[in-house]
Amino acid sequence: MTERGLKMKDLSQEKNSQHQAGWEDKQKNMTMPDEGHTNHQQQMGDCDAMQMPEHQDGHHQMHMDMGNDQHAHHEMHMDMGGDHHMMMHGGQMMDMGDMRKRFWLSLILTVPIVILSPMMGMNLPFTVTGLPGQNWLVLLLGTVLFFYGGQPFFKGAKAELGAKQPAMMTLISLGISVAYFYSLYASVMNAISPQVHVMDFFWELASLIDIMLLGHIIEMNTVMNAGSAVTALANLVPKDAHVKEADGHIVDKPIQDLQVGDLVLVKENERVPADGVIVSGQPTLDESLLTGESVGVSKKPTDDVVGGSQNLNRSFTMKVTKAAGQGFLAQVQQMVAKAQSSKSDTENLADRVAGWLFYAASGTAIIALIVWTMLRGFTFALPIAVTVLVIACPHALGLAIPLVTARMTGLAAQHGLLIQNRNALEDIKQIKYVLMDKTGTLTAGKFKVQAVKSFDPAYNQQELLVLAAALEEGSTHPLAKGILEAAAGKELPTVVNFDNIPGAGVKGVIDGQHYAVLSAAALKQAQIAFDEESYNEAAQAGYSVSFILKEKQVIGQVAEGDAIKPGTPAFIKQLKAMGLVPVMLTGDNEKAALKAAHILGIDHVHAELKPNDKVTFVKQYEAKAGVMMVGDGVNDSPALAAANIGVAIGAGTQVAISAADVVLVDSKPSDILALIHLALHTRTKMIENLWWGAGYNIIALPLAAGVLIPWGIVLSPLMGAVLMSLSTIVVAINAMTLKIK
Repeated sequence: MTERGLKMKDLSQEKNSQHQAGWEDKQKNMTMPDEGHTNHQQQMGDCDAMQMPEHQDGHHQMHMDMGNDQHAHHEMHMDMGGDHHMMMHGGQMMDMGDMRKRFWLSLILTVPIVILSPMMGMNLPFTVTGLPGQNWLVLLLGTVLFFYGGQPFFKGAKAELGAKQPAMMTLISLGISVAYFYSLYASVMNAISPQVHVMDFFWELASLIDIMLLGHIIEMNTVMNAGSAVTALANLVPKDAHVKEADGHIVDKPIQDLQVGDLVLVKENERVPADGVIVSGQPTLDESLLTGESVGVSKKPTDDVVGGSQNLNRSFTMKVTKAAGQGFLAQVQQMVAKAQSSKSDTENLADRVAGWLFYAASGTAIIALIVWTMLRGFTFALPIAVTVLVIACPHALGLAIPLVTARMTGLAAQHGLLIQNRNALEDIKQIKYVLMDKTGTLTAGKFKVQAVKSFDPAYNQQELLVLAAALEEGSTHPLAKGILEAAAGKELPTVVNFDNIPGAGVKGVIDGQHYAVLSAAALKQAQIAFDEESYNEAAQAGYSVSFILKEKQVIGQVAEGDAIKPGTPAFIKQLKAMGLVPVMLTGDNEKAALKAAHILGIDHVHAELKPNDKVTFVKQYEAKAGVMMVGDGVNDSPALAAANIGVAIGAGTQVAISAADVVLVDSKPSDILALIHLALHTRTKMIENLWWGAGYNIIALPLAAGVLIPWGIVLSPLMGAVLMSLSTIVVAINAMTLKIK
């Protein structure tokens, strides 16, 4: 459904204010557009705008305050200018170029270290020995590598320890620090007492730092490319626009220079450069990549156009209503960036696992040091403790969640599922009830006038239709559109003092007389009499009924019919087969709702609801089990915000982008099945990757601690690094096996 009466604030301004508020509520105190004819339940005199109920569900918090989230697992820096900055582990900002530079310089330093330093105390075929000052040269190279290559990890560890929550960066820093300082100790001891050789870990230190830096580069690339399918939408917008100057000349300007109010000529077969409204011309536009429309959409003056849509036939002139970076495509990009930046419960779990691993490795190392010192002396025990700490580096664990979420975000975007809040999808296993709006969600939302009936001899059917159309001209509700289409070509009288009545309808003054178009529910609440027999007859036929009033007297009624969306009955059947309970929440009259529900196979129906009534039902069902709310994102936005998972039908609506957890671009309810399957499989892959990323330590740590030394089996730091690398490969492969139905 679309807005009635209340003009929505520009989305970019709304988002800025929400970000400043820390996204503590997705829709806190947001003014709510009214439900339209199908929710007419307020008295005519009560025209106050309805306020959206405060959203108390902490599950929907977006955690957009980058500064306060010290453990942002892989949060994006929302810089639309294209800088490759990213908020990484520990909350510090990392630059892709800097990370690549550190990796390559570290790799260059690694080459001489590998050549000059024995691996695990063993000289490899390519190991060079006997050079003057060789040990000190290796120490110098290792020192530079440690402080330069390890700097990102130290910064992250500082932030984690400052928050008293050691996690991934702390664990990495611990591993490389132990390797370095033990190697420093070994170098000094070997210089002091050449006859007693102490094995160093410079070879392992260099390889560990290189692996960790490479892993973070892969992670950053993966996360930044996760939204590539949606980012490609930006390429639909041309680089230049044909701007009409005041003197009538056409000047080509870069689209970033477009200003609100500019007149732009869009030629045949060109793409629309920005969001705007048609001033002259009647083109046909292909909006399939933006709104899911499968055929060309005919446009006329005053119609809105979306940047990126294709002009199929004739030139037209448009007025820019949103500057570059503020249109629909920019909003979609921001949504994906937000999806990447919202930290999920599973990511929190990954940080907790890393914290547990930190304590487990530290504790195991201390115990091993004490035990083996008592049994065989400190010189024997120290390398064992060092080995325990070195192999605990959680590279695979750090990639376990980012790789899956990146894969999920990209897959979803490619299939028209724009995920705004990944955290919400982690409740998917708790979902039992799927609550759905009717008009525009289960039905096409394209009403046609089926009958007009007069109750006043002074007005015939055509006169009533003209009056209703004049009042509805200021509304964009589907019922209003149906009336306007029926009155197309007729001259409409001027309406003054026009007003939308939230949850009721519209009213205004025509030729000094007060007129209104309201629903039966609104009339009942206002205690205004109407012909209930005529109303019941139309409602039983499945029509939505609106009444035309003059000075609070009913003078006629308009009955409109809507059509069920193709494939929706099969979708409802599949929901039931999955053990989910479909529920219809609608502002339409009960008889029309029951008829639609019968066709669809929905057993639970709640009709004649206002927006806040839907919130009430959402909370009632949430008291029983998890709830997914599916609506069009405008009238249903309070319910979308209140539900465990909010799914908006139709990507072109502003409130859908700001209120829902997921937006279905193609406006097909059946896409919800793909969303459910994807969410379930994503969570499974996350848990699997956590086991692959950290599970090897269950075996590696005890082995490194020397539990099998009495039988001659010792796990070296090298083998630990190999196990870590193998787990990383498995984690990456497992993430890529995530599919969408």
